Amino acid sequence: MVTRGTTHPNRLRRVDRWLVATCAGRLRAAADPLVVDLGFGATPVTAVELRARLAAVRPDVRVVGLEIDPERVAAAEPAADPPALTFARGGFELAGLRPVLVRAFNVLRQYDEPAVPDAWAAMTGGLAPGGAVVEGTCDEVGRLACWVLLDAAGPRTLTLAARLSTLDSPAELAERLPKSLIHRNVPGEPVHALIRALDGAWRDAVPYAAFGPRQRWQRAVAALRDAGWPVVDGPRRWRLGEVTVPYPGTAAGAP
Repeated sequence: MVTRGTTHPNRLRRVDRWLVATCAGRLRAAADPLVVDLGFGATPVTAVELRARLAAVRPDVRVVGLEIDPERVAAAEPAADPPALTFARGGFELAGLRPVLVRAFNVLRQYDEPAVPDAWAAMTGGLAPGGAVVEGTCDEVGRLACWVLLDAAGPRTLTLAARLSTLDSPAELAERLPKSLIHRNVPGEPVHALIRALDGAWRDAVPYAAFGPRQRWQRAVAALRDAGWPVVDGPRRWRLGEVTVPYPGTAAGAP
C-alpha cells in the first residue's frame, strides 16, 4: 500500500540515535552491513540521514531505501551514492534483500491492525542471521515517537521517546503507539497500564520541573522502574527523553 509519504529532515532523529546506541553490535558483527529503510516516503532525506548516522558505527554500511511507489524511487535517484546509498522498489518482502537491520517508520500506521502480524513475519523472515526490525510511528516533526524492536522470535521491546522541552504529558505518546498497540490502549491491556503508570509518575515528579524537564523525566522513569516496571535502559537513555521496556503483553512486559 502506498503511504502518504510525509517526511521532513530530522523527523526520525530519535529512532536513528537509538539505533546507533543499541544496535551497533548487530551492525558491527554483520558479515554484510546492509540496512533497509522501508517506506522512505516522498523524499529520500531520512534515508540519507540514516546512512550518515550509521556510518559512525560501521563506515562501510550500505543503506537501501525501499518504496512501493516507483515514482518515489525515481525521484530519490539524485540522492543515491552507490554503494553506500541506493534506492529500489519494494515492500515488506524487502525486495529479496537480507539486511541486518530494517527501519520501518510510519508505514504500518496506515494499515489495519490485522495486517501487522503478516507484515512483521515478512520483514523478519527476510533478515540476515542476528538481524532486527525497528517498526514504529512518530508525529510530523519527530517530537513524539514510539517503536518496537523485533526479530525472528517476535517483538522484544517497546521504546517511548519525546522532545522533553515540549512534552506536557507522557499520555501524548499514546497517539504515536505502533499499530500493533495503538488500539490496545484501553483499560485491562498492558500498554494502557504502562502509559498510565508513566503519566502518573510524571505528575508525581512535578517538583523536579524546577530543575528542567529532563530532570523531571528521569525522576518519572526511575519511579516507574521502582514501582516494578521492567525498564531495560538506564539514565543515559532517560536523559534523552527515552524509556524502553519489554514489549507489553509478553511474559517480561509487565510489573
